[in-house]
Amino acid sequence: MKTENEGRAGLLYGIGAYGMWGLVPLFWPLLKPAGAVEILAHRMVWSLAVVGLALLVLRRWGWVRELLRAPRKLGLLALAAAVITVNWGLYIWAVNSGQVVEASLGYFINPLVTIAMGVLLLKERLRPAQWTAVGIGFAAVLVLAVGYGRPPWISLTLAFSFAIYGLVKKKVNIGGLESLAAETALQFLPALAYLLWLSTTGTATFGTEGTGHAALLAATGIVTAAPLVCFGAAAIRVPLSTLGLLQYLAPVFQFSLGVLYFHEAMPPERWAGFSLVWLALTVLTWDALRTARRNRAEAARLAQAAAEAVADEASAAGLSTPSAQPGR
Repeated sequence: MKTENEGRAGLLYGIGAYGMWGLVPLFWPLLKPAGAVEILAHRMVWSLAVVGLALLVLRRWGWVRELLRAPRKLGLLALAAAVITVNWGLYIWAVNSGQVVEASLGYFINPLVTIAMGVLLLKERLRPAQWTAVGIGFAAVLVLAVGYGRPPWISLTLAFSFAIYGLVKKKVNIGGLESLAAETALQFLPALAYLLWLSTTGTATFGTEGTGHAALLAATGIVTAAPLVCFGAAAIRVPLSTLGLLQYLAPVFQFSLGVLYFHEAMPPERWAGFSLVWLALTVLTWDALRTARRNRAEAARLAQAAAEAVADEASAAGLSTPSAQPGR
């Protein structure tokens, strides 16, 4: 019963995390007239404050000493901070410049980019279905490039930057809160310096657009940290296959907002490109579920074989039944 409740809670946490990431396009326009770079700088500064407070409450500081003694991990975290800075900044700019649909495409094709990077950088071998999905995804990018009259660079940059970020985080292998704290600590001084420069030049919007606007800028820390906390809670409670399916919630919400709420144009060639991407993701998901089911069946078969082998050995040793024991 406890396991079932944990699984249900994990599912809700996962839906909460990806739901918040999917609805975040509604938040960034509220921060206008602040520009994308100013919003990004506030996000870095306030995220460190929120995550630092959370770690203080949880009393999880032991990792700092270990991290400072590991220059390789520090270097990887610096790379992660740089890559996620590009990702955050471009996403904020794309949303506030009316390109939510193209931004959502980046997170639709992110799994395909991650697979392609696994082949190119980690020399991983793909199953036929995975090759098919990557090929369909490449065709989708070509169709969209023709439709846009240019490569969908916003989507590609978001997809590649997030894929690189995920790869680096896998190499670092520290908790979500701890990792975000380290990354925002590295971002903090440049971000704070930029905000101070805006203040001295009289171009900052923080405090000049009213208390409500200032509060919204400060809330960027919560907007960043809250879904990450929910994601961390989900990751330890539900299988990775479930998380893999839930990840599509965010771009589905973003795409829906772009079309239905922001009323962005969807000409036929864009529908064609998105349809190919969705087909590729369907193939990828089907293959992942089939492989997971096959692995579970194989694990169960091996466990059964091992149990039978143990039972046979016990029987041969005369330990299988109480009648084989001496009478008392």
